Amino acid sequence: MQRTASPTLELVPAESKPTLDLFTNHLGFTPNMLMLFAQSPIAFNAWFGLRTALNRTLDMKTREAISLIVSEVNGCNYCLAVHTYAANLVKMPAEEIILARKGMSNDPKRDAAVKFARKVIEQRGIVTDAEFKAIREADFSEANILEIISLVAMFSLTNFFNNVFDPEKDYPPVPPAGSL
Repeated sequence: MQRTASPTLELVPAESKPTLDLFTNHLGFTPNMLMLFAQSPIAFNAWFGLRTALNRTLDMKTREAISLIVSEVNGCNYCLAVHTYAANLVKMPAEEIILARKGMSNDPKRDAAVKFARKVIEQRGIVTDAEFKAIREADFSEANILEIISLVAMFSLTNFFNNVFDPEKDYPPVPPAGSL
């Protein structure tokens, strides 16, 4: 159950409105999570800047696969619903979505990225030499590795935010991991 009331659009701080309007115009509605997040223009706009920058890295399906494994590990049902919806929009097959939630992919390069992201989140960044070597051997540059780590951190931020505030769900629910 949502722990705090979402502000009405009239009560959203003025400094958050331009960013919130971008999402509303793009999505056709204003997600509950964003209404809550917009209460802090500093946090909201900082997250938006990071998100905007990281949307230029890797490919969309790999970013969504990373979001799914990070959200799965962090137990964020809201983000799992959001990113499953987004994965469907970028035409990820249902099997790939399930594999991503398990930390895998049928695509060898994406598989390496998702496995590495899972290790980063589960092991709090303390990866082994073998795990680092595996991501390098999958043809990821040091810049790409930094971007994967940054994606893990960014998705963790929204996972933690949603796990704390528990916004009302406004995306189609997804089955629990145990039923996959």
